[in-house]
Amino acid sequence: MTVVRTRFAPSPTGYLHLGGARTALYSWAYARHVGGTFVLRIEDTDVERSTPEAVQAIIEGMQWLGLAHDEGPFYQMQRMDRYREVLARMLEAGSAYHCYSSKEEVDAMRERFTAAGEKPRYDGTWRPEPGKTLPAVPAEREPVVRFKNPLDGDVSWDDVVKGTITISNKELDDLVIARPGGVPTYNFCVAVDDWDMQITHVLRGDDHVNNTPRQINILRAIGAPLPQYGHLPMIHGSDGKKISKRDKGEKVVPVNIMAYPAMGYLPEALLNYLARLGWSHGDDEVFSMEQFCEWFTTDNLTSSPAQFDLEKLAWLNNHYIKQADNTRLAALARPLMEAQGAQFDGAPDLAAALALMKDRSNTINELADAAMLFYRTPQPDAALMTQHLTDAVKPVVAQFAERCATVEWTREALAAMIKEVLAANSIKMPVLAMPLRLLLTGQLQTPAIDAVLVLLGRELVLSRLKAEV
Repeated sequence: MTVVRTRFAPSPTGYLHLGGARTALYSWAYARHVGGTFVLRIEDTDVERSTPEAVQAIIEGMQWLGLAHDEGPFYQMQRMDRYREVLARMLEAGSAYHCYSSKEEVDAMRERFTAAGEKPRYDGTWRPEPGKTLPAVPAEREPVVRFKNPLDGDVSWDDVVKGTITISNKELDDLVIARPGGVPTYNFCVAVDDWDMQITHVLRGDDHVNNTPRQINILRAIGAPLPQYGHLPMIHGSDGKKISKRDKGEKVVPVNIMAYPAMGYLPEALLNYLARLGWSHGDDEVFSMEQFCEWFTTDNLTSSPAQFDLEKLAWLNNHYIKQADNTRLAALARPLMEAQGAQFDGAPDLAAALALMKDRSNTINELADAAMLFYRTPQPDAALMTQHLTDAVKPVVAQFAERCATVEWTREALAAMIKEVLAANSIKMPVLAMPLRLLLTGQLQTPAIDAVLVLLGRELVLSRLKAEV
């Protein structure tokens, strides 16, 4: 049997975007599902727009997501000799030809077709045909190389997402496959690369549907086998509109993958969410990448656009934060807290603090903000202090502080001691807990007071209580 080989082939003209990441995820998962090979290819022939920075951004995005490639990265600009070799063979075989029409002449051709109500295209002036006399070669004009597209018949393929797609060859003109000077163009390079790299399955966005018949015709012309194609629908925002790199606003879905770690999302949450944007496995919403690779087939890919909902992603991220190792969370949260002036010397263990706060945090950023109450000097609002630390309550707090000096410093013992103090003074929990929260953390909203006490430690608790009562 043929070994499955998939590929992710981004153009390095910017960052790794959501649609590209989903394409990479599906291609990676399918290769993992069948024990195949996942290839990373950088399609950098657009020399004016491709940059080393964009290449690095794509690779960093893939690394953050954990989508490791088995082969590559391969760079098209490093394969120029191979492309020229194939071009020479095609020219010799007559499946490609030199075209000397100027840009102005081609524009005029397209305008004529448009004026006649037809699809704008190249008119075949330099296309060699039996019995046809070609024009005289213009002096000092470098030609392009055009592919001799079939004039009749259809190009048809069974798309694994969209079903059978058929396009008439009459809709396709003789596309340029090499620019003046011999630099090959996108569709030609893709066809040669897929042939040389033995790609068996191509999953990509449906904005490539129009490229597929051109690539199929080129592959047939060079005698190469055809991969199976699957064209994924675009990802839309919650408003039903296609997400765009140019959109702005608070509720707009970020397109750059690396915006998500900056916003405090975990890669496993984004991967889990992207997996569900165009694929399903029953009612399963939450699953590991191991499960995803085990379940993933192209049979369950949908042809309908998926809607990206940031609230659903936040819910999923909260799930993964609650499951995450606290030491890992501490490594992610600490730089954010340091930027806010967090004081870690003599403060509680950060991993333990995050374990206490993470259930209610949807992002690492929220988690870091919530944990700050343990890593800064309390500065309670004066009005709140007056309201909750009344003259009647001060003796109770003093009594509580005295008991803190000798009680066993466990959550169970502290909880029992608090109940004893409440009973002895005939008061309810909020009467004591509110001033304690203000004195110990500077705010009224905290986790359970006994958990806060354990985390802060006896010494810090006593120093903060005795400073006020």
